[in-house]
Amino acid sequence: MVLQGSAARVRPPRGQWADAALVGGVFALAVGGGMGPLVGERAEPWPGTVLDLAMITAACGALWFRRRRPVAVALGVLAATAAYYLTSVYDGPLLVAFVVALYAVAAQGLLRAAVAIAALSVVAVGVGTLAGNEDVNGVALFMLTGWLVAVVALGWLRHSRQAYVHEVERRAAGEERLRIARELHDVIGHHISLISVQSTAALHRLEKDPEQAGTALAAIKSSSREALRELRATLGVLRQIDEEAPTAPPPGLARIGELVESARSAGFDVRAHTSGEPQPLPTEVELAAYRIVQESLTNVARHSRATAVTVRVSYAPREVRIEITDNGRGPARTVSGSGISGMRERARALGGELITSPGRDGGFAVRARLPHGNGAPRQS
Repeated sequence: MVLQGSAARVRPPRGQWADAALVGGVFALAVGGGMGPLVGERAEPWPGTVLDLAMITAACGALWFRRRRPVAVALGVLAATAAYYLTSVYDGPLLVAFVVALYAVAAQGLLRAAVAIAALSVVAVGVGTLAGNEDVNGVALFMLTGWLVAVVALGWLRHSRQAYVHEVERRAAGEERLRIARELHDVIGHHISLISVQSTAALHRLEKDPEQAGTALAAIKSSSREALRELRATLGVLRQIDEEAPTAPPPGLARIGELVESARSAGFDVRAHTSGEPQPLPTEVELAAYRIVQESLTNVARHSRATAVTVRVSYAPREVRIEITDNGRGPARTVSGSGISGMRERARALGGELITSPGRDGGFAVRARLPHGNGAPRQS
């Protein structure tokens, strides 16, 4: 029992406790309904009563194993139930045990087996009716068929729902893996690209200008430290359950200045402009904006011969716009790489868009629009 405020809520049993409750409930129902006449005038000798109780016990006890051996349990319960109704003078509700077993077969996804067992039971009852069993007529046989069809259908619906839930969970896990891979690509690609540019500059300046080479090496040290920090934060989602959760907030627009300084240390003239009134944004919008700027600066370092980059962030009541342009004069860059496609997917996931094109004055431009509703941060 779990108490929430002044109200108490009782949780149903699960697992083995649920199996035990089911077996006990069916057994109590079968004994109470099938052996009730014992309190009055006896209709059969004691050996027959003991045999009836044994068959009830066997049929109900077999339900404990219905999850592991559903078909074998259903056939065994059917045999015990048939023997009970053929030998006992008390027509108790032992049929409930067979219904439970048949439902378990269908719920395990064994539809053909469930239909075959249900058909076998109907044929057996029909043969008994034709043989002169006056307890079951045509109407009762028709009703029994309808009940068994309903049981099989309910069990199959249960299986279909579970299969759907498992598929949703599998897709969610796959999307999470893709998200982590995208984060790793953005984090590692950005910093490694800057380290490559800085190390190249340090090699060229090592003999001619040792002071500038030292500055480049210091920038390499800073970039590598930042790469390791973000890598640990990204891989934190894969931590063990008992490890301490990371406390650092996810990157957002407030940290774009760090990206700008990092690119400047690599030798680029980077300018950042902000327009509109800054406002708190949902976490996913903040992260997408940060990664788009980060990946754009990475592409400048990797593929462009640019010397100047401009980053513009424009706030609007229901969206934020980002524009990154450079003055590169290198060969035209492809827009089909994994970095640009990853940025585009981030924007689409938020209901926005991302466009890449040659810049108005040469170079390359990345423009993104990220909607954010009323601008209030989303609560997790």
